[in-house]
Amino acid sequence: MPCPTCFLTRATTEALQGNLSSSMQWHAFGPVVAAMLIIWSVLAIQQRRLRPFAIHAWHLIVGAVALISYWLVRLGINFGLGMQAFPLH
Repeated sequence: MPCPTCFLTRATTEALQGNLSSSMQWHAFGPVVAAMLIIWSVLAIQQRRLRPFAIHAWHLIVGAVALISYWLVRLGINFGLGMQAFPLH
């Protein structure tokens, strides 16, 4: 059973290398995570702080709900409709 973050690391790596279509094939959140990592890194360097801005509970809740919703849709497509929703290794 694939987890909500299965293939997210590969998708993020592809996005950071500029391969957005490949990234989206692995996981839709790949380009989003890559963009967040870049923004976080630039701000952290500019401000010379590891945490350049506060992360509030609602940030985590929204992220978790979006990630789990995407995962449930993929599970429904893959196991409910029998269509390929997860990439083959």
